[in-house]
Amino acid sequence: MTTPPLLRSLPLFPLGTVLFPGGLLPLRIFEVRYLDMIGRCHKAGAPFGVVTLTQGAEVRRAGAGAEAFAATGTLAVIREFDSPQAGLMQIECVGTQRFNVRTSELQKHGLWTAEVDAVADDQSVAVPDDLQHTSDALQRLVRTLEERQRAEGGGTRLPITAPYRFEDCGWVANRWCELLPMPLELRQRLMALDSPLMRLELASDLLARAGIAT
Repeated sequence: MTTPPLLRSLPLFPLGTVLFPGGLLPLRIFEVRYLDMIGRCHKAGAPFGVVTLTQGAEVRRAGAGAEAFAATGTLAVIREFDSPQAGLMQIECVGTQRFNVRTSELQKHGLWTAEVDAVADDQSVAVPDDLQHTSDALQRLVRTLEERQRAEGGGTRLPITAPYRFEDCGWVANRWCELLPMPLELRQRLMALDSPLMRLELASDLLARAGIAT
């Protein structure tokens, strides 16, 4: 007996970025296909799926090649919504659950929809002693950003949202994977990893190369 998909006809938003669970994603939307999609998701309180482009561009152009995207994505829930003028939406989303695309279909109006299966949430694993420096470095960074935000009167948006989980392997790994410079393909592979401990170990290697944490 086959397992039914987590969601049918999930609207997809292929982007040149990777959304991690617990991550923030601000979007400025002006394409008609996405204005309608985001409007419906906002009204219904429903998520959409963020998938990373492997071919094509975020904005459709005449004569452009077909879009292709990674098979693992993340559900995005809209937490802030603004439409300052007709034909423009500004939203902020938070990533929730990862998913695997079972089947996808390009609709006539240019919107991708998919049947997707849930990927299990990371198990809660304490940051081990030999990787504690990664959590300590992240805490220092957050404190620095918060101090800067206060000094600027609260106008600067933090790239990390509370509640902070500095003791959790997967959460710390995800935040570093968002912040560290790396090729998009590597960021996607790290997001799709089943093991939060392995993800943090790899993030630790990248931190060491960048001279941020040792």
